[in-house]
Amino acid sequence: MLNKRIDELQEELLSSTQRLLKIRSLEGQALPGMPFGKEVNDALMEALKISEELGFKTKNVDGYAGYAEYGDGDEYIGVLGHLDVVPEGSGWNHEPYGGEISDGKVWGRGSLDDKGPIIAALYGLKAIKDLNLPLSKKVRIIFGTNEETGCGEIEYYLKKEKAPIMAFTPDAEFPIIYAEKGILNFTMHSDFSQSGNVIISYIKGGERVNIVPGYCEALVKGADRAILDSYIIQNRAAIDIEECEEGMILKSHGVSAHGSTPEKGKNAIMELILALNTLDIDGKAGIIIDTLAHKIGRDVNGENIGAGLWDEPSGKLTLNAGVINMTETSLDFRIDIRYPVTKNKTEILDGIENSLKKSEIEIKDIDEVGPLYFSKDHELIKKLQKAYAEVTGFDSEPLAIGGGTYAKSMPNTVAFGPAFPGRGDLAHQPNEYISIDDLMMSAKIYGRAIYELAK
Repeated sequence: MLNKRIDELQEELLSSTQRLLKIRSLEGQALPGMPFGKEVNDALMEALKISEELGFKTKNVDGYAGYAEYGDGDEYIGVLGHLDVVPEGSGWNHEPYGGEISDGKVWGRGSLDDKGPIIAALYGLKAIKDLNLPLSKKVRIIFGTNEETGCGEIEYYLKKEKAPIMAFTPDAEFPIIYAEKGILNFTMHSDFSQSGNVIISYIKGGERVNIVPGYCEALVKGADRAILDSYIIQNRAAIDIEECEEGMILKSHGVSAHGSTPEKGKNAIMELILALNTLDIDGKAGIIIDTLAHKIGRDVNGENIGAGLWDEPSGKLTLNAGVINMTETSLDFRIDIRYPVTKNKTEILDGIENSLKKSEIEIKDIDEVGPLYFSKDHELIKKLQKAYAEVTGFDSEPLAIGGGTYAKSMPNTVAFGPAFPGRGDLAHQPNEYISIDDLMMSAKIYGRAIYELAK
């Protein structure tokens, strides 16, 4: 019955999705009642207008968030999606904010992340409402506005509204994400002076801590080029050397990847550090380069630096050496760690600091987002798994990931779709789209999931 009704609503669902996609909802300057700017607020107002047209009660939570509500009772089931998007960038063959439908796809920034999926959930609830299926709990489709730049809207929402007893966010991938590793970022810092024949004037590399750096360069004075050439040949290192008046500029080329999966990339910073460690660098600078080469090197699981942790639900800890800025007198090296869900920050940092005792390096500027972990036998996981299996015919196992999702911002929440296995990662990319078939399948899965949780 749900599937049939959702199929009947396809034209409306696509039209509502287009209405949101035509709004360029990037974070802007805060205005009265519009904490994330006018464009994001326009999208929130449109989502609430669509919800009202579908017959739902709505509420605007002071411009930070809003929701469509159906049913009665004190407890509620939540579906959390976001209306803000990342900048469109370049390389599009379709208008980024045109909401174009062609080739069986809905094109536009936010079509997959996350306007299309949250509209799919809204129409899943609309089908439940139209069929008058009995529910024992309220349901809220919650429209977030700040996921791409901080999730500050959910913190505000939770000051004004109580949390759902169970919820999911259509802002990741199917089948279900039951475990998300903790995220730990910190800076390896040292102050020093240099003397001797070989001087490192600078090392600069990396864009963001959560990206495997694809490029790094260094200016070195007094180095023996023959030693470097020998290293490059023996290790087939993608390092270019340019001689200049000040010395030699070393340019290291790697392969970028997401920081949560550093094994999929090639770290340009660490390849350059390994090459520099073949040189005769005196004093503290030499100790630092040697420490980085031996304690990190090509190790992406933190084993060499005293953080080689593992657990059964989520696997090994991962480490990405993300951004380096070294001068003749200081080092700042930003590190991204994704740690297993049953471990904690203290045991990781204790292991690292013990490993670095004699290195002249200190740890500072620590940031953490804790892990998210539900047992596979948890009621929320089992019911979402059931909904996915009944609609798709696939009884897939829940996933554990190193990345963090919107689920971490809201209690009692897991990530659930919308990207189906094998589809590739289109979020944040030029020509972002969701196929009509996937959008409709998502609506059916979300309608079934809402019913399972609230019936």
